[in-house]
Amino acid sequence: MGDDSEWMKLPIDQKCEHKLWKARLNGYEEALKLFQKIDDEKSPEWSKYLGLIKKFVTDSNAVAQLKGLEAALAYVENAHVAGKTTGEVASGVVNKVFNQPKARAKELGLDICLMYIEIEKGEAVQEELLKGLDNKNPKIIVACIETLRKALSEFGSKIISLKPIIKVLPKLFESREKAVRDEAKLLAVEIYRWIRDALRPPLQNINSVQLKELEEEWVKVSSAAPKQTRFLRSQQELKAKFEQQQAVGGDADGGDDDEEEAVPQVDAYELLEAVEILSKLPKDFYEKIEAKKWQERKEALEAVELLVKNPKLESGDYADLVKVLKKVVGKDTNVMLVALAAKCLAGLAAGLRKKFGQYAGHVVPTILEKFKEKKPQVVQALQEAIDAIFLTTTLQNISEDVLAVMDNKNPTIKQQTSLFIARSFRHCTPSTLPKSLLKPFCAALLKHINDSAPEVRDAGFEALGTALKVAGEKAVNPFLADVDKLKLDRIKECAEKVELVYGKKTGGAAEKKEGKPVTGKTPALSGTSGDKETKDAATKPGSLKKAPTAKPGGPPKKGKPAAATGMGGAGAKGKKGPETKEIFESELSIEVCEEKAAAVLPASCIQQLDSGNWKERLACMEEFQKAVELMERSEMPCQALVRMLAKKPGWKETNFQVMQMKLHIVALIAQKGNFSKTSAQVVLDGLVDKVGDVKCGSNAKEAMTAIAEACQLPWTAEQVVAMAFSQKNPKNQSETLNWLSNAIKEFGFSGLNVKAFISNVKTALAATNPAVRTSAITLLGVMYLYVGPPLRMFFEDEKPALLSQIDAEFEKMQGQTAPAPTRGISRNSVGGGDDGEEEEQEDVGNDVVDLLPRTDISDKITEELVSKIGDKNWKIRKEGLDEVTSIINDAKFIQPNIGELPAALKGRLNDSNKILVQQTLSILQQLATAMGPNIKQHVKNLGIPVITVLGDSKNNVRAAALATVNAWAEQTGMKEWLEGEDLSAELKKENPFLRQGLLGWLAEKLPTLRSVPSDVLLCVPHLYSCLEDRNGDVRKKAQDALPFFMMHLGFEKMAKATGKLKPTSKDQVLAMLEKAKANMPAKPAPPAKVSSRVVGGAAPAKFQPASALAEDTGSNTMESKPDPKKAKAGGPPSKAKGVQGKKVLSKPNLKEDDDKSGPIFIIVPNGKEQRMKDEKGLKVLKWNFTTPRDEYIEQLKTQMSSCVAKWLQDEMFHADFQHHNKALAVMIEHLESEKDGVISCLDLILKWLTLRFFDTNTSVLMKALEYLKLLFNLLSQEEYHLTENEASSFIPYLILKVGEPKDVIRKDVRAILNRMCLIYPASKMFTFIMEGTKSKNSKQRAECLEELGCLVESYGMNVCQPTPGKALKEMATHIGDRDNTVRNAALNTIVTVYNVHGDQVFKLIGNLSEKDMSMLEERIKRSAKRPSAAPVRQAEEKPQRTQNISANASMLRKGPAEDMSSKLNQNRNMGGHSESTHTVPREFQLDLDEIENDNGTVRCEMPALVQHKLDDIFEPVLIPEPKIRAVSPHFDDMHSSIASTINFVISQVASGDINTSIKALAQIDEVLRQECKVEVMSGHIDQFLIATFMQLRLIYNTHMADEKLDKDEIVKLYSCIIGSMITLFQIESLAREASTGVLKDLMHGLITLLLDSRVEDLEEGVQVIRSVNLLVLKVLEKSDQTNILSALLVLLQDSLLATASSPKFSELVMKCLWRMVRLLPETINTINLDRILLDIHIFLKVFPKEKLKQCKSEFPIRTLKTLLHTLCKLKGPKILDHLTMIDNKNESELESYLCRVIKHSMDQTGSKADKDTEKGASRIVSNEEKASKAKVNDILAEIFKKIGSKENTKEGLAELYEYKKKYSDADIEPFLKNSSQFFQSYVEKGLRLIETEREGKGSIAGSTGISPQMEGTCVPASTPTVSSSIGNTNGEEVGPSVYLERLKILRQRCGLDNAKQEDRPPLTSLLSKPAVPTVASSTDMLHSKLSQLRESREQYQHLDLDSNQTHSSGIGTTLASPSSAAANIDDLKKRLERIKSSRK
Repeated sequence: MGDDSEWMKLPIDQKCEHKLWKARLNGYEEALKLFQKIDDEKSPEWSKYLGLIKKFVTDSNAVAQLKGLEAALAYVENAHVAGKTTGEVASGVVNKVFNQPKARAKELGLDICLMYIEIEKGEAVQEELLKGLDNKNPKIIVACIETLRKALSEFGSKIISLKPIIKVLPKLFESREKAVRDEAKLLAVEIYRWIRDALRPPLQNINSVQLKELEEEWVKVSSAAPKQTRFLRSQQELKAKFEQQQAVGGDADGGDDDEEEAVPQVDAYELLEAVEILSKLPKDFYEKIEAKKWQERKEALEAVELLVKNPKLESGDYADLVKVLKKVVGKDTNVMLVALAAKCLAGLAAGLRKKFGQYAGHVVPTILEKFKEKKPQVVQALQEAIDAIFLTTTLQNISEDVLAVMDNKNPTIKQQTSLFIARSFRHCTPSTLPKSLLKPFCAALLKHINDSAPEVRDAGFEALGTALKVAGEKAVNPFLADVDKLKLDRIKECAEKVELVYGKKTGGAAEKKEGKPVTGKTPALSGTSGDKETKDAATKPGSLKKAPTAKPGGPPKKGKPAAATGMGGAGAKGKKGPETKEIFESELSIEVCEEKAAAVLPASCIQQLDSGNWKERLACMEEFQKAVELMERSEMPCQALVRMLAKKPGWKETNFQVMQMKLHIVALIAQKGNFSKTSAQVVLDGLVDKVGDVKCGSNAKEAMTAIAEACQLPWTAEQVVAMAFSQKNPKNQSETLNWLSNAIKEFGFSGLNVKAFISNVKTALAATNPAVRTSAITLLGVMYLYVGPPLRMFFEDEKPALLSQIDAEFEKMQGQTAPAPTRGISRNSVGGGDDGEEEEQEDVGNDVVDLLPRTDISDKITEELVSKIGDKNWKIRKEGLDEVTSIINDAKFIQPNIGELPAALKGRLNDSNKILVQQTLSILQQLATAMGPNIKQHVKNLGIPVITVLGDSKNNVRAAALATVNAWAEQTGMKEWLEGEDLSAELKKENPFLRQGLLGWLAEKLPTLRSVPSDVLLCVPHLYSCLEDRNGDVRKKAQDALPFFMMHLGFEKMAKATGKLKPTSKDQVLAMLEKAKANMPAKPAPPAKVSSRVVGGAAPAKFQPASALAEDTGSNTMESKPDPKKAKAGGPPSKAKGVQGKKVLSKPNLKEDDDKSGPIFIIVPNGKEQRMKDEKGLKVLKWNFTTPRDEYIEQLKTQMSSCVAKWLQDEMFHADFQHHNKALAVMIEHLESEKDGVISCLDLILKWLTLRFFDTNTSVLMKALEYLKLLFNLLSQEEYHLTENEASSFIPYLILKVGEPKDVIRKDVRAILNRMCLIYPASKMFTFIMEGTKSKNSKQRAECLEELGCLVESYGMNVCQPTPGKALKEMATHIGDRDNTVRNAALNTIVTVYNVHGDQVFKLIGNLSEKDMSMLEERIKRSAKRPSAAPVRQAEEKPQRTQNISANASMLRKGPAEDMSSKLNQNRNMGGHSESTHTVPREFQLDLDEIENDNGTVRCEMPALVQHKLDDIFEPVLIPEPKIRAVSPHFDDMHSSIASTINFVISQVASGDINTSIKALAQIDEVLRQECKVEVMSGHIDQFLIATFMQLRLIYNTHMADEKLDKDEIVKLYSCIIGSMITLFQIESLAREASTGVLKDLMHGLITLLLDSRVEDLEEGVQVIRSVNLLVLKVLEKSDQTNILSALLVLLQDSLLATASSPKFSELVMKCLWRMVRLLPETINTINLDRILLDIHIFLKVFPKEKLKQCKSEFPIRTLKTLLHTLCKLKGPKILDHLTMIDNKNESELESYLCRVIKHSMDQTGSKADKDTEKGASRIVSNEEKASKAKVNDILAEIFKKIGSKENTKEGLAELYEYKKKYSDADIEPFLKNSSQFFQSYVEKGLRLIETEREGKGSIAGSTGISPQMEGTCVPASTPTVSSSIGNTNGEEVGPSVYLERLKILRQRCGLDNAKQEDRPPLTSLLSKPAVPTVASSTDMLHSKLSQLRESREQYQHLDLDSNQTHSSGIGTTLASPSSAAANIDDLKKRLERIKSSRK
């Protein structure tokens, strides 16, 4: 049992994998218990078992397997991650469980499969089970069938998809195994239960015996609809409902449940396989069908008949086949063949279904015409054919053709057409049978019911009865207004008999609802309601404009009496009868009228009506008016009264007063009584006659308006206009038109007969009277408001002058909206009236377009034209197309019948000649405009091919195609396009252009639609494949379109459609769906349609939804189908009032905007601590992954939900990167304001950012890094320290990014790592970065190694973890890396360590391979001389620590002469090796700006610079015998590392860490105190001083303010700084190296320190202040006097200018100046007076005397005076010669002042020097010198000439030196002034060199390297570019000349030319008086130096390579022999070539 005890101790998951079956059995048992115990389905425990569950079910031991199955079942039931195991486990169950002999095993396997289905993994399970059906083992097959059957019976056919099962059924019936066949039979019975007869066709071919058995079984199946008994997890509410029903007692379900549970009707067609028949047609089919012999034709047709018997046909191009069949039907003389062809068409239509729709339009007219045949079998065949065809298209599409045939003379045709219409109507619903269709059909059928032939009448009744039943009385009655009662009853009788295809409910519902007044449109009846017309209206071209009124007067029948729609409350019956009579009553005889009038009017009134006296008539009228006013509406006999008024004299009344009265009474009667059209006809003629009357016109118009209100405007207007134009009076005509313009505005445009008006308007436009024309044009303007642009089409043939007037009027109207109707509403006040009117809205637009006279061009589309278009020669094809263009242009508006044209044009859309394709597209655009909405019928055969063109490779062709599609869609609406599979077939094509274009188009169109055909769902799978398309644009367009698909289909349908995708794709797509769900717009609200044109009128409609929803009638204002999902997304449409076409914000977004104001991070007390505890206690997943899995993201989302604002979280976890960018922008915005919130959520923010590191989108990454930089800055300001948890879940992922290929990103990441050291210990960072060096990404390894080097450099060896030894060994392994960059980085890093740590490094590294060691040693040797030679990387590698200016900082702070030399001194070259000189390694350069701004470790970022591979240069060069002895090597060795060490130590002086700084200062102090070593500091003085005043600034700004810092430390630091500086300023030679700018900054720092009150408060503060005083004195005494004087003057100027500066400061500066004045007598000869006077001049320019006198204290002016007086005293009149640097002395106050002072002291001195020397005169006049000025000039000019010539340079310099020695105060300035900066410094250098040489200090000089300025007139330019890392100053590429120059230096070093060793200046002599005017501060100085360097470089880049003499470095000596020189040049040239090629 020993073994047992061993495995007993193991954890459960390990037991489950143990090799002993007992251990496994035990493991399964415990796992089962565990699974049942875990409550939380999301517990991390589950994830441990993800990989094991498959092993549970496939265990090889039967006993263990049983237990394993139980455990697996528990797992699947309870674990949220179980879904991931579906495939493997289901496959395991099928292959390893179903074959087990134990029934229990099979049972458990089956349960596991069902459980997977329950957790929504049905598709995967079904797939595995279907695979199992192909297994060889019958046991497995049986079990699989049984599982499928069980699943179907429990879950139902909605969840288990039947198509694939039915596909394999026939195969199962053929199995040899009886068990399989029996099981298949049971499965077939189960399927039958769900889909009934749809199962028959697929099984018709199985063995007849089996079929018979099945039939018997099927009969037994109960007829009750089957119910789902087991539910998915997402269907819990259904489950609850089901259980409740069961509890109540079985089947007590209410009617409404019925619909919910109703099993989807499965269409057998869907289950069938499509058959391809086109290729199977007989080869000679097309010849045979045209054959003369009818037998041959019959054979051909029979072949087709046989093929089309297949119930489902593959889609293809059937155009030719349909064409020949149509020809047979239409033209064949043999009726038998006609019948046969009709059968074939019927078969085609049935097999193709919707795909046949495109051919329907061609065939329908032919078949209908053919109904003239009497033979019953032909008629029957034709009926079958047309019925089948109808199902493939819509009534709308074929209505034109059908209506055209209804006027045929042949009664049989009429009868059959009506019957066809009746049958068609049965298939319709109220929504597919809108009023726009009912209207023309009813009109045509009304003619049929009055036909003479009884069969036609009967058919008409049947059709109308069907329409009544389908659409409801409310919709149809208005069209039956004129039908007498008998016929009406007959229609109703027919209606009752009709059986509808779509259930019998419709009729009943219609009746029920008829009873109560329904608000909203008719279609409220059936739920699906009139979305069609509203949609059509929305999409038709002018429809928005044509949707004016909200409530026009009652019914819109053109010119036909039909006010039926009014009185919505009266109910259906009430609507008829009385109302109809009122509008048209029968005419009464005059006698009856008199009787009726007498009953209501006073007798006197009637008698006086025709009195001869006008006064009596007037009195009579007054009585008449009173009587009318008092009458009740019901008692008023309107017709009688108006007839009385019309009685003689009637309208011929001559007295205007009587007439006015009379007209007023007419208006009253019309308003107050029930005024009928009959009454109106009595008066209208008279009214029109008076309308032009000056006195009575207004009354006549009033009466007309009243009549229009009573009888409706359309009718009244038609009558009035007709009457006006039937008479000759132009005044009447123009006034009538004016009245009409006005009336239209008042009543709205609804129902007006545009055609009648247009003809009258045309008459008016042709009138001679201008007033009539003007009125007509005004009327057109008003009509334009309602009708829109189509109106102009009617007038295009008017004269141009007239047309321009019309256009001008239209122009005026553009942009205006039609006013809301104010009249015509009274009758319909009940509210039912809207229904009529709403529909009419759309009619207006359509009517106008329909009224256009359309030409039939079918006769012009001849065979010949069609063959032209299809010709082989493109020119002929083009001719054909040109002809078509001209035909359409001539016709303007055409009828939809265009013969064979569509097929011909379709062929041209894929023409090889793109020009023809474009021409075809423009023809199709024309066609759309010309044909108008009727173009619908061509969408399938012409529109869809245009979409294919969107995939064209040429941009312009695609654009044309898109324009064409848009032009079509404008006419047709979108429904036609979206129906059927055509669109999805296009989207399926993998053409990126096509996909982009099509998706873009859909994204534009879908949001404007209120509903879409269900076929849109077919596009979804292809949409998903576009989401993952290779092409980025396709993916983007697909993402854009996604929300609009979802808006129509709903999230559930879309999500379900992902089931077919691969698991990886599925997850991605689901994420995108989630994202789209958030962006999903609401559907456009229908009222928008009205509101777009009518402002006021829309109001009633707009606010309906509230009531409509309350009643839940599904009224039209809601979406047509109040689908709960959609309603949820959009909120009730009343919320979304956006005009259609704009995305209407969904409700959540509205809410979001309000919420965004709060904080984005919510502080949860102890939230962070709790999260850390959870992670430690493994309650949540530890943040550790290679790529983030979903569960991590979900977990983070959950954790964030409590502490991040909801809206921000949605953005953060959105699937679209743009939202992440938004989130980051918001976070950046809130960073400062919500510090605490950020810190409280820091762990989550960092985790979220790590997720962003895994995104592929660069913009997000950049934004994230930007945020991180700001975040870490903030954290370091807040002195926050990262917790371990935060660090470990963030730093490793950040380090991954350091290996990014993009420089910018790497740079940012390095900057962030750098900043992190301030908030997380560097030693801990070290371990993370060390981990990063193990990456596979070489860039990452290299960068991490670099970073390690930086850490060691900044923080010393202590950062190395775990120990320096281990860390270094680890780093050293990378020296052997296969990647060059990594090798270099490793070497550089170790060199850095070496620089810090010295030789001990070798001990720590331990053993290295020989090769690696030699590389390292070589590198260490080179390290001091140049930055590490990582070839292409330098700039990128260390951007943070590299000075922004690419040369070394210290070198840029002096005049160029010193720059260069000091630079070379630092980069001392080694021994005699031929190696290039170098700048200081970048690690040791100073970063001025950063040091100033930052108190931490400083890293500054740098532009990437060009790198050069210089390795070639370092190859040993063949060196000719040196002419001089090489320098002793050890000396140089010492120096090479000393220079770099000093740089490094100095850089540490400015460190933010006090200890580091103190250590560095101590080291420097030590150097300064040892005389032998002092000189090594030369060249570093400025650098050191800058570092120290930086440190002073740092103390002042940061350390002093820091409460946490021990103040003793600060004192210690101060004393170190001051101590080492005092030491420095005691050494005069070094002190004099300090330049002006540096001294200025230093004095500023020291004086600030003296004035710092905080220092005095320190314990030893007083002591500090004293020592500072001492230091200041030292600085004043020992510095270069010119520099310090200049610095003090500039400082004084600055302090007086600075408002913030304290007066004490200026005072101290002045005290220093006085001190200097006292020193002047001793120092006057060392001072460069010109510079000092320039400074004073500048000072006086800034502060003129006036300004100085205004100062509060008189000190400044006194100080200045004292200085000038002293100078004058010391120099006398010669002082005036020192004004050379001042540009215009005349302006200078200084000169005049000096003159005054000199004059003043003249008498005493008596020496009168010539004050009037010219400006250029030399200033070398001394007291001893008696030579005239001119002579001096000549001497100097001669000397300078020599220096300038190449040969005598040296001689010239020597002469100059002698001259200066002789005349010590001789001034050579004017000669230098006009020369270049370079020349000046060169001369000064030369002089110093000679000086040192003469004083015999040559021996030391040898070691110092040559100052570059000495190296010949060509070298200096190049020095900044020498270092490989740095390129030249402004980052441009370095030319080969640079390398050449470098070579020269190298050669010269080796003594290859005759320069004497002694020529090299010693370190100490490098000081000279800079010739540059002072620069305000050291940083400015850097920039000025840079520009000088650049100039000098450009000046000297022309190397004279071709001359035979290579000039030695500035000392014009030639080489030993010309031949060797030539050889040298060749050598140089070769090397140059090499360098060039290596650079390429």
